[in-house]
Amino acid sequence: MWVVDRMEGASAVLVRDEDERTEDVPVRALPGGSREGSVLRVPELDGRPDWAAATLDEDARRARLREAEIVLERLRRRDPGGDLEL
Repeated sequence: MWVVDRMEGASAVLVRDEDERTEDVPVRALPGGSREGSVLRVPELDGRPDWAAATLDEDARRARLREAEIVLERLRRRDPGGDLEL
């Protein structure tokens, strides 16, 4: 699984789940509809990602967003609010 971290012009920076390796990939090599935050299932061919065979995984993207919202809500509940005094 890879996640589109950001788009930089004609390139996208993707991060692999397994080891957080990053790779710059031409946007045109990604499945249509790919955008920042997209989750891609990418098979390997000869030990390298086969971007031509990559597919979007919308269920995984939605699940990750839900998990992030839960973590943010937990952090908000722990925040005492107010100004920080040094």
